[in-house]
Amino acid sequence: MEQMQLTREELLEKIFQEDYENLIGKTLRMTRVRVPGKEVCMAHILSPSETSIYHNLGLHIGVHEGEDHTGETIGLIRFTPWEAVVVAADVAMKAATVEIGFMDRFCGSLILTGGHTQVETAVHEVVRFFGETLGFQTCEVHKN
Repeated sequence: MEQMQLTREELLEKIFQEDYENLIGKTLRMTRVRVPGKEVCMAHILSPSETSIYHNLGLHIGVHEGEDHTGETIGLIRFTPWEAVVVAADVAMKAATVEIGFMDRFCGSLILTGGHTQVETAVHEVVRFFGETLGFQTCEVHKN
């Protein structure tokens, strides 16, 4: 479906309809509110070989001395509402032997690390659980 682009005036006229003529020339204050839906909007599995990717994602911080997660698979999942990431982390940890590389309940981002099969299992289970059990709109899991 093609989206129609409205001018500022057309938008105000559409919103205020009958009162539009009375509001012309007056100072109006508009507030935009984002209402997130129930959605898993990204699910991606990658197996990078470059150490810089792990460092730039901050996956080398907080590990035990001597540990090196380079070469591990990374699972990236993004949610709305953002708090759903807490449930997703629980589902992932119960589905497979993975570690939480990063979890942000204020932006809805979850990064999982571990062996390829384990991360793939965890990501697929999270997407399945959110779609079938919680009724979220889900995306396909993408692999790179």
